[in-house]
Amino acid sequence: SPWPALARELVAAWPPLVAGWHLLAFDGGRVRLLLAFGDAERVARELDLQADALFLDGFAPDRNPAMWSPLLMRALSRCLAPGATAATWSVARSVRDALGTAGFTVERVPGAGAKRQTLRARWAPPHTPRQPPPRASAAATDALVLGAGLAGAWIAHALAARGFAVTVIDRHAAPALGASGNPGGLFHATVHADDGVHARLHRAAALQAARSLAPWIDSGLVPGHGAGLLRLAAPEDTLAVMQAILARQGLPADFVQALDADAASARAGLPLTRPAWWFPGGGWVDSAALVRALLATPGVRFVGSQSATTLVRDASAGADSGARDGWTVSTAGGTDWHASVVVLANGDAAARLWPAAGWPLGRNRGQISVWSDAQAPPRVAVPVAGDGYALSLPGGALLAGASMAPVTSEQTDGAQGAIGPADSADAAMRHDAHHVPREADHAFNRERLRRLTGWDAPAPAGGRVGFRATTPDRLPIVGAVPAADQPSARPTQARWQPREPGLYVLAGLGSRGLTWAPLMAELLAAWVTGSPVPLEARLRDALDPARWLVRAARKPAPGRTPGHPPRG
Repeated sequence: SPWPALARELVAAWPPLVAGWHLLAFDGGRVRLLLAFGDAERVARELDLQADALFLDGFAPDRNPAMWSPLLMRALSRCLAPGATAATWSVARSVRDALGTAGFTVERVPGAGAKRQTLRARWAPPHTPRQPPPRASAAATDALVLGAGLAGAWIAHALAARGFAVTVIDRHAAPALGASGNPGGLFHATVHADDGVHARLHRAAALQAARSLAPWIDSGLVPGHGAGLLRLAAPEDTLAVMQAILARQGLPADFVQALDADAASARAGLPLTRPAWWFPGGGWVDSAALVRALLATPGVRFVGSQSATTLVRDASAGADSGARDGWTVSTAGGTDWHASVVVLANGDAAARLWPAAGWPLGRNRGQISVWSDAQAPPRVAVPVAGDGYALSLPGGALLAGASMAPVTSEQTDGAQGAIGPADSADAAMRHDAHHVPREADHAFNRERLRRLTGWDAPAPAGGRVGFRATTPDRLPIVGAVPAADQPSARPTQARWQPREPGLYVLAGLGSRGLTWAPLMAELLAAWVTGSPVPLEARLRDALDPARWLVRAARKPAPGRTPGHPPRG
């Protein structure tokens, strides 16, 4: 390469050969490369972007005809901005015909070097296809984020990197006092035999998490370990079954491996009794420290003790214009916050603040247990998950968890429980019974830790309680908030649902916030700015805040057959 330093940087960032989308950032995020690995025509159908220029370089049409097919050209044309151009070295008749049928005007122009001619084209279809409602908030440069947990911190960081001035408000006095305040949490992918939507989304999220978290961990700014994680296989899964899944799905060894019990034990530094999945890009990170580091991004301001009570759309001057300028969030203390863009990243409170969306957000109470170095816990060389999880913290402490139980909203008002002695009188004074670690949950964590590591643990030195926002389909809610009071041209398709301009949501990360949040923030930042979406369209739709409206529209009325319009 004539630029060896840049070539080395690209090689170092190159992702595992896993089908799907991979978002790489260079030069402090000012250069973004979205790679898509897969069949070209299928990839083109799943793209969500508006390209200004298209360069076709699929080798020679007679050697690689699938890269020049009319179907592929038509699929690519759906991703073009008005007036977009295309260029290619090939001037073959089949190429010109394929571009012409896709709406391009084509001309041959003088080439360079040994190439006598090249092709230049401009997209000028005889009619412009109808487009879904726009995603971007036009000309917006300021954003208000509600919630200072992992979701809020990551989207604030992502928007600030794109030039937004971001204010983050939270009902607590400091960041990460909710479920994102644990001193250690895991990030990793999963492997499912059927490789459905959940597995593919987790895979994409885990790859992005590994890329995004590595600089924070490697720099020492955030405590953590990103050099691998073990997840015990299900009791019914043998090593042969695991290896067959990997072979069928074509997953490479630098993404995941199937290890027998002996190899897994050697990795963990503990005797494990079952085979395990080894994720080289998995690990753990101090989520509270990560939130604080993300909120220290230039362009981000945090304001605490601001409990949002109402959210209203601002009408533009001149009520008859119908224009909308932004949003006002009022807090319990009487402060009004105005912004062009508002992001609801405040967990299940998002559903209460904007009830028109009808999101079925719930919450789970989770409790972790911590053993101090003075209790001589075993050293776990890499995080181990499966029936619960265990990880060694800096200094020799051991963290294990986590219990999980659904709760009602009445049970979770107030501050979250803090790390400290389980029987602390101060803790009992500061937190109600729902936020103080419970002995029964400590016992639950101790038993799972014993099964995981073989250590018969004493009572832990402390613990912490957090409440996680969850959804019935166990997927986050990410995107522009649907305008439920406006009719949709195609009510059974999420991307055609009208949206509330400037209002977005990132919630429902559940117990996998560290894995989900980096990719979900990039996805939402793409919604806000209109930049290329870093996920396949069908995976994006699975996360869409309008998905419950779409499911309701697809449900047939009594007496109707699915897919058939009503008579009369």
